[in-house]
Amino acid sequence: MSPGGWLARRPLRTRLTAGLLLLLLLACTVVGLATTLALRGFLLGRLDQQLTAAGSRFAVSLEHSENTAGTGTPGRDEPGEGLSDVPGQSVGTLGVHLVGGTIAQAAIVHGDGDHDQDDTASLTRADRSALARTPPDGTSRTLHLDALGDYRVRAVPGRDDDVQLTGLPLRPVHDTLERLEVVEAVVFAVVLLVTGLTGATFVRLSLRPLHRVAATATAVSELPLASGQIALPDRVPPQNPGTEVGQLGAAFNQLLDHVEASLAARHATEDRLRRFVADASHELRTPLATIRSHTELARRSPGTLTDPVDHALHRVEAASTRMGTLVDDLLLLARLDAGRPLAREPVDLTRLAIDTTNDARAAAPDHRWTLDLPEESVTIRGDQYRLHQVLANLLANASTHTPAGTTVTVRVSRHTAGGQTDVQTDPVEVAVTDNGPGIPAAVLPTLFERFARGDSSRATGGTGLGLAIVAAVAHAHQGTVTVDSRPGRTTFHLLLPPGT
Repeated sequence: MSPGGWLARRPLRTRLTAGLLLLLLLACTVVGLATTLALRGFLLGRLDQQLTAAGSRFAVSLEHSENTAGTGTPGRDEPGEGLSDVPGQSVGTLGVHLVGGTIAQAAIVHGDGDHDQDDTASLTRADRSALARTPPDGTSRTLHLDALGDYRVRAVPGRDDDVQLTGLPLRPVHDTLERLEVVEAVVFAVVLLVTGLTGATFVRLSLRPLHRVAATATAVSELPLASGQIALPDRVPPQNPGTEVGQLGAAFNQLLDHVEASLAARHATEDRLRRFVADASHELRTPLATIRSHTELARRSPGTLTDPVDHALHRVEAASTRMGTLVDDLLLLARLDAGRPLAREPVDLTRLAIDTTNDARAAAPDHRWTLDLPEESVTIRGDQYRLHQVLANLLANASTHTPAGTTVTVRVSRHTAGGQTDVQTDPVEVAVTDNGPGIPAAVLPTLFERFARGDSSRATGGTGLGLAIVAAVAHAHQGTVTVDSRPGRTTFHLLLPPGT
């Protein structure tokens, strides 16, 4: 997982704090590098000044010491003894006398002010070669010696075609730079820690109004906005309109006002539509009943009716009967939408399944009807007439939209948990299964909508309100109805809570 991907999934306050710390870390790194490089340049400049000031006195003294030792001057018969006459040399100063491109003599100043030409006996072949190749141009340069470490050296030509080389150790420069790096690391770490804590607190306080907006939005998202009258939560507390968070809060509050107004208008429209459907359905029942009664009276008249007239009266009676059924279904749906309370009485679902199945067997004898019932009766509290209508609609749907010879099974059972049945808590399921051709996949999403239609013969016929009534009555009983369908098997599951 890349750091960018991980950071993109973090909260905004984490990303802001991390961004602040990254910028501060970058700034500390730049300051540390700049300070280290500046100090290194300054210290090297001071060291070069010391080399220039020292000149080649130490290297020249080596040459004089060598000459004096060869002539047997009293008191100067030991190599390097005459070097005590060269004051002002710092500890670690390296002096080299080069003759003909080779080292003729070399020595280092000790901490006690003494020196010894044998101090350089440990110089490796590479060290001697590097010293011998140093150009005698008077320019200071850094040289790494395996035996002595890093040195700043400067070589100048002598009077006898020889070369005098003087060097100062870089160890003090390195020590100073290392101490500076340690101090910078400690200081920068403390600064980053303090800035991280302070920045996180500041960001959290700054984003607190945004958190209120998010909390309000979350509360709104959890509301069932699909239908009914909805009371939106309290608005976001007003903030300074000059800030981005304040502008966001004001815009969000205005959006909630628009949503609340739209929901109220929708609820009012739905109420008017339900009242209209209920009133229209109620008012149409009387004229439809009148039409049926007059049609039946005309057909029973003692006079002889011609075949066309008798057929027309028969069609009028059938159409009025179908329209009466449609009006009754619309009135029932309107009452259910309005939240009219249903009856609450004990209902024996096993007896209800037996009765509705016997009715379906009589209405569709060309189908095979079977029952799968438990040994004990299953009883819930609900509206017996409406539940009877639900089962009748499901069986009528199966008989209407499946070919002759189809087997339809009605099963009543309880959903048990842990293998033990509890009539107080276990929900009840009524399943209607057939082995017909199945429901097309394109029809399934809208199967329980009102006046649902499809190209398949399974979704045609009837008023288109039967399954919508099933869903509405199940919802009024605080239950659910679902369907699983594939070629050769279709099952409607009606699930009702035990305490209905």
